[in-house]
Order: sequence, then structure tokens, then C-alpha cells
Amino acid sequence: MASFSNGLLAVAFLSLLARAAHGQLSPAFYAATCPDLESVARSVMAQVVGQDPRMGASVIRLFFHDCFVNCAKSSRWFAHPQGCDASVLLDDTPTMRGEKNAMGNMNSLRGYEIIDAIKSQVEAACRATVSCADIVALAARDSVSLVSAAETVLW
Repeated sequence: MASFSNGLLAVAFLSLLARAAHGQLSPAFYAATCPDLESVARSVMAQVVGQDPRMGASVIRLFFHDCFVNCAKSSRWFAHPQGCDASVLLDDTPTMRGEKNAMGNMNSLRGYEIIDAIKSQVEAACRATVSCADIVALAARDSVSLVSAAETVLW
């Protein structure tokens, strides 16, 4: 009987955790705290892609490398996600090698200056509100949209 009630308690607890985690994700997360976020990110990306459409692909690749799963830490049953945290933007410090210069990223990725430009404009509009990880994700999303629209117009 004790194991049944412990199991029931565990299921109830996990259900509450799942509901709490689900409730935190929202496309309108910054609607009240930084209402201009999406238009700022989109305008910078539109300018960049208008000048060089290949930069859209570069930003998508930057996002991919940020979200890449670390297979070395994977178990047989599941992978341990290590990304989507903007860690790909980290520079080296005296005590740590940043991901920007890690083996798979060094001299391979570009588009860092685009993320910096978006972050600067977002910080001017709403200081210390938007995470760099969200800016990378928005830039990648807008890259897909803008490059796809450009391709449609060109072909």
C-alpha cells in the first residue's frame, strides 16, 4: 500500500512539473516587457539579408550550433541537450575557452555581429529584459522567413 501511495504521489508531482514547464513557454512572453522586440529583430535581419542573403543561412547555422546536442554526453536512452542558451556567443576568458573558439565553431561560424546589433537595439528599447538565447532564436526565425520570401520573389 505504501508503494502505491508513493507512486501516486510521484505521478502527481511529475504532472505538476509538466504543467508548470508547459505554462512558461509563450510566443507573447515579451509582449508586455519588451513590445518592440520582434520588430527590432526583424528590421535588423531584413537589412542584413537585403545586403547579403547568405547571412540568413549563417544566422540559422549559428542557431543550430548553439542548440547542438552534445553526443559525447548522451546515454543509450536519451541525449543531453547542451544548447539553445546562447553559449555559442561566449568569448574566451583567461580561465575558460568560450564556445566561439571551440573546435567545431572556430573559423566556421559567422553572424556574431548581427546578434550584437540586434542586442544593442533591443537593449536601447528595453534594458536587461531579453535573453541573448531568445535573440538568437528570433534572428534565426526571421532569417528563414526573409530568405524564403527573397527566394520566392527571385524565382
